Amino acid sequence: MLDPKLFRRDPDAVRAGLARRGMDLAPVERWLELDAERKTLTTLTDQLKNERNQVSTALGKIKKEGGDISEQSARMREVGNEIKANDARLAEVEGEQKSLIEALPNLPDERVPDGPDSAANLVVRSWGTPRKFDFLAKAHYDFGEELDILDFKRSARMSGSRFWLLKGFGARLERALASFMLDVHTTEHGYHEILTPVLVNAQTLFGTGQLPKFAADLFHCSDTDLYLIPTSEVPITNLHAGEILEASELPRYYCGWSPCFRSEAGAAGKDTRGLVRVHQFHKVEMVKHTHPDRSFEELEKMVQNAEVILQRLELPHRVVLLCTGDMGFSAAMTYDLEFWSPPQDRWIEISSCSNCTDFQARRAAIRFRNAPGEPTELVHTLNGSGLAVGRTMVAILENYQEADGSLTIPKALRPYLGGMERFSRAG
Repeated sequence: MLDPKLFRRDPDAVRAGLARRGMDLAPVERWLELDAERKTLTTLTDQLKNERNQVSTALGKIKKEGGDISEQSARMREVGNEIKANDARLAEVEGEQKSLIEALPNLPDERVPDGPDSAANLVVRSWGTPRKFDFLAKAHYDFGEELDILDFKRSARMSGSRFWLLKGFGARLERALASFMLDVHTTEHGYHEILTPVLVNAQTLFGTGQLPKFAADLFHCSDTDLYLIPTSEVPITNLHAGEILEASELPRYYCGWSPCFRSEAGAAGKDTRGLVRVHQFHKVEMVKHTHPDRSFEELEKMVQNAEVILQRLELPHRVVLLCTGDMGFSAAMTYDLEFWSPPQDRWIEISSCSNCTDFQARRAAIRFRNAPGEPTELVHTLNGSGLAVGRTMVAILENYQEADGSLTIPKALRPYLGGMERFSRAG
């Protein structure tokens, strides 16, 4: 959530930042209009309360002296009614201000390129050389079914479209990928592993910015306050909701594996086949709670942590700095990691790493203090995929397939698969 103090202190900065994201500025102007009314109401109410105190004092004196208090009593009732009406209107004004500001996205960092969509994203660096096949490479959904490790027909029969079923080696490969990622992040990158609930309440989703604006993207359990998580970023970021940390405890590194659930609202016609855009998938998530002075440095480290996984798997990829029109709601800066899909002839996102600055921390009340007795400040929160497990399987199936219909196992995964170097349906 944006800082209301910034609206009052520098409304032009808010206008400029939101304009860079292509936002309609009407909510900002409405918020400022309401804020002027709030100030007027507060001043009037304070004046009325002061008058009420004065009248009350005078009334007591007259009553003590046996005088007529009817005029003062009438005025007391009149002032009380005015205060009550002002308080009611003030609550309405502040409620509307709250709703308006909760629906506004984070302001982009000045280093983020401007642009309306992904066409304006900036390629920062690339790694590896895309493989050139001397045979017709198959997309993962066809190759996976030929290997008998993916089954979309049975999953659709049980759950509908955009679900999947992994069988035999497919399930084992998914498990191996998650274990490999978690081992690297926890033993080499310093992350503390967390296994979270997959059902969280509305306040938790508000903290990370999914609610109230993106309720349509979530799966809600009817007759409860619980939602299925779209990513473990949600519960892990909220680990310290309402808490005050010490500066000496920062940064805090967390990672976690979880199933993720997304309704894919608005995704009709996009990646309708395969594992790229589905309602349920697994992901290893990285989350950091950092000191504001070091959050962008920590973002660069997080991107490098995700890159290590792709490099160990020897998957050609690139790092892309997202433009203002392509960033997520809570982010001030985002890097995407994309792998190259030879059969589909395109780059596909496999990780997204964002610095949300104090946007989520303000919503979730995650604070720190530099020293005992000093005022509290908001931490900066960061999150990133390390990696999306299903999409990593896509990358392996599409980059490591062989002409004879077998799959070569990346060297980094072989210890997790009993030393297996190649898998084929024939065994």
